[in-house]
This record gives sequence, C-alpha cells and structure tokens, in this order.
Amino acid sequence: MKILVALTYYRPHVSGLTIYVERLSRALARRGHAVTVLTSHYEPSLPLEELMGGVRIVRAPVLARVSKGVIMPTLGFLATKYVWQNDALSLHLPQLDASGIATRARLFNKPSILTYHSDLLLPPSFVNRVASAVVNASNHAAARLCGLISAYTEDFAKHSPYLSKYLHKVRVIAPPVEIPEPDEEDVSAFVERYGLKGETVIGVAGRFAAEKGIEYLLGALPRIMQKHPKVTVVHAGPREAIGESAYLRKLEPLLEKYRNHYVHVGTLNPKQMAAFFRACHITALPSINSTETFGLVQIESMMCGTPVVASDLPGVRQPTTMTGMGRTVPICNSDALAEAILDVLDNRNRYVRPREAIADIFLPDAVAQKYEALFEELMRKRGKP
Repeated sequence: MKILVALTYYRPHVSGLTIYVERLSRALARRGHAVTVLTSHYEPSLPLEELMGGVRIVRAPVLARVSKGVIMPTLGFLATKYVWQNDALSLHLPQLDASGIATRARLFNKPSILTYHSDLLLPPSFVNRVASAVVNASNHAAARLCGLISAYTEDFAKHSPYLSKYLHKVRVIAPPVEIPEPDEEDVSAFVERYGLKGETVIGVAGRFAAEKGIEYLLGALPRIMQKHPKVTVVHAGPREAIGESAYLRKLEPLLEKYRNHYVHVGTLNPKQMAAFFRACHITALPSINSTETFGLVQIESMMCGTPVVASDLPGVRQPTTMTGMGRTVPICNSDALAEAILDVLDNRNRYVRPREAIADIFLPDAVAQKYEALFEELMRKRGKP
C-alpha cells in the first residue's frame, strides 16, 4: 500500500509527536508499504526532499511563522498531488492545514486515519487566540472528514474536549516506543562525563516548553535535598523549542539558582538516551496541561529499568497505571512531586519491572499492524480490495 503521512513538523525536529510519527512511518515501511511524509520545510538547511529510514520526506516551503505554526503557500498543491498518488492518508494533529488535506482524501475517496496527539494551548495573545481558533476549526473539520480517529488511550479520549465529540470514530492504539538496551560502558561514560558518580540522579526528558512544568521539578529540590543532599537533575532535550523563548527566559533565574544541582545534556541519539535513562535513579514528567497526552519518555525510561513520577493528567497517568513502575502526582504541586520522588527513591525495587513485559505492548511493528487493520476496515467499507 502507498501511504501518505501528513504533519506540520517531522524529524529532525524533536517532540513526542515527531518521534511517534517517525517510528510509525519506519515500521510501515519495514512492513513493505511505500511511505511518503508531507511536512514543513521549517529549517532552511534541510533538503526539500530526502529518503530517511526507508521513508520519503517531502517538505513544503515555509513563507512565515505564526506562533508555533507555519504558513506554506504550496502545501495545497503538494497535498493534492500526494493524496491523489497514494492509497491512504495518515493525518496527525494538531495542524493548521488538517482540514484541507482531509478534504482531498474525501474527494479522492482515499481511506484516512486521523491521529490526535494533543490539544493546542498557546501563550495568551491576540495573534495566538486567532491562531488557536483557526487550528481548532480545522481540526474539527478534519475529524468529520476522516474515516477513523486514533488515540493513545481511552482515558485521554474520554477527557479530551476534542476527542470526546467523536468517540464513535475513536480507536485506541498504544503509541510506538523503542529504545536500545542500555550499554553499561555507555552508562559509565555518561556518569563520568557529567560528574554524576555518587549523585542521586533525577532525569527529565523533553523540550524547554511551558507545558513540561520543569519549574515544579526544580521547586521540589529543596525538600528532596533534605534527604538526598547530593542530588542532580539531568535534563535531556533541545533547549531552543519553537515558540518557547519566553518560557525559557522565565525559567533562567531558577536554572541559575540550582546550577549546582542541574545539568542540561542537550539532544541525545537513541543509544545515548538509553544510557541517560539507565544513569538516572528516577525520571520525572511534571507536565501541567493537556498538550501532554501520554509521555513516550515514560515508557522509554521504564524499558531502561528506571521508574517514573508523572503528573495526574488524562493519558499521562496511564504508563504508571499500566506497568506499576512509578507514581502519579497532582499537577503544579512541587511538594507532592518531592514526596513521590522520595518514596520511589526509598522503595525503588518495588517499582522496577522486567523490560520485556513493557516493550511488547509498545512495539512499533505491532502499532503499524493496527494501523493496517484500520485502513483495511475503511477500504472494506468503500468496497475496495
């Protein structure tokens, strides 16, 4: 089957959404499908077209940016061309152009699956209010036009103001997660490089983005240091996130205050991420709103043997519930976060589970098979072979 995958940002951009789509696209390609990703040329140094991991990537030129979104004048032409050329559409939201791409799939009678990754919550401003209204209208139009909707968890689908309107179309598919087995030599080298020997290491993986709640983890440090004075927060992820410069500026005084207990290691490749997770005694995901709907990094951490403390948000609370490998805490609450982290640190063996029991649930190949089944269901409804 020839499958078109459409989303605003694709790799090498780093976010849970882009990592999900990369894993899904590569798994579909490995299973013999011809996969084309239609995305934005958000970074001028990237080629307009390339083949990466068995997936063809087509990037539409960007004329301007609006908050976290982009304006792509030629996207309509490219969408028409590639929806027509492919057998099925995998559309990933949120994105400004969702309704236009979904309309083409409906007009050309191509089966389409919409995957809803998160709500779009932008900083308050007039421009952002307009942008949010336009994107939300486009997202709702796309939901009505697409054949089926994929959600990470039933928990998030039922609580989402968006997905809850279309539950009759929603199918739950666990997200694809893969990470190498940690190499103990790499772990030792990581610990040595960042001076972590003898430290209690709390990991956090993600962009510097307002929804990540990093300030609440830093706010938990004083209480944690009472019991673990040699504690270090190690943060893996890009420092310059699109549309988040104001948040980074807001965070800088806290980062300076805790500079002796905080290390930023930047964006890591999969092998390095495995070493990072294994080097941590615990990882935290203190997200604060519904732009976080699951947290793939929770499963990556667990697969590397490290338990997690995460926010009690719809969807985000599911990994610890599914695996028993951690705890959830109320959002925006540094005291509760500190208490849960101390509990897991003190009783770590109680929270660790075998890698295989977790990995099998989230295999990219198994996720790709479920997408194939949904496409076949839609094709049967259309009377296609």
